[in-house]
Amino acid sequence: MSHSSINRRQFVTRAAAAATVAATAGLAAFPAPAQTGRVLRIGNQKGLLSVLKGRGTLEQRLAPLGVKVSWTEFTAGPVQLEALNVGSIDFGDVGEAPPIFAQAAGAPLAYVAATQPRPALEAVLVPKDSAIKTVADLKGKKVAYNKGSNVQYFLAKLLEKHGLKYADVQSVFLPPADARAAFEKGSVDAWVIWDPFLAAAEVTLDARLLADAQGVVNNRGYYFSSLDYANRNDDVIKLVIDELNKVDQWAAAHRDAAAKELAALWGLPKPVVDKSVARTVYGTTPITRAILQEQQVIADTFFELKLIPKKINVLDAAAGRLA
Repeated sequence: MSHSSINRRQFVTRAAAAATVAATAGLAAFPAPAQTGRVLRIGNQKGLLSVLKGRGTLEQRLAPLGVKVSWTEFTAGPVQLEALNVGSIDFGDVGEAPPIFAQAAGAPLAYVAATQPRPALEAVLVPKDSAIKTVADLKGKKVAYNKGSNVQYFLAKLLEKHGLKYADVQSVFLPPADARAAFEKGSVDAWVIWDPFLAAAEVTLDARLLADAQGVVNNRGYYFSSLDYANRNDDVIKLVIDELNKVDQWAAAHRDAAAKELAALWGLPKPVVDKSVARTVYGTTPITRAILQEQQVIADTFFELKLIPKKINVLDAAAGRLA
């Protein structure tokens, strides 16, 4: 696949670029229309929520409760969270990092569910013939990654695990499409990236995987609401999570069909998506104190790296929903 092909279609690129700023900085306002009766306004990226939307089963489950569902597609987790902040959506999906920025910026975020850990979906790549053979060999090298994203946290912890400091590498902050271009040209020595970019580089560039996040960080995804909505509509939230878990279980049992559906959503060749789907751990789990402690460690790390302006207590976003 060409770089331009990836650049045209990526739904993740703009999300990653947006994750380098606080969720309330410089984003457009999202007007919240007046509603009568109960409504669930979902902000979805192109993933399992989009699959759920296409099936219509959530609307069927919520109809007896008198709840209407509306959908708005977003290309970035931080923009979703800004829409939540101004009251335009009630539910959405996001990675580990954007909620940290959103909470630090004062958004009324509530974690309502999490995916299973997916550490195989992010990794450090080097060119096939690179002299870099171990993580320790990264010392002094130019490493490209998206600032403020999940992979920045992964890199910091990976270096620590191998006896290096975060400052021991030359960080080159680039969004995924630009990082891929730099990687192809050889202007960086390594690239820290996530799926489906990771799979695309392995399949189309023959890039070598130096280390993934297994044994380093968990790399979960999260479903969120607002504190107010979650507290007033617990029955609705539970039904959404139940339907999402059904989609998860279907994907786990029908990976080829899931890859076909996601390939169409992502605009990527199926062999690339096959690689990603094969290493995805599917499943939705309730929020627990232990899971939020994982987020707290990320928040503390980002504060130490001066990526957020203040310390936050992630438990403030629990909405009384700890399992």
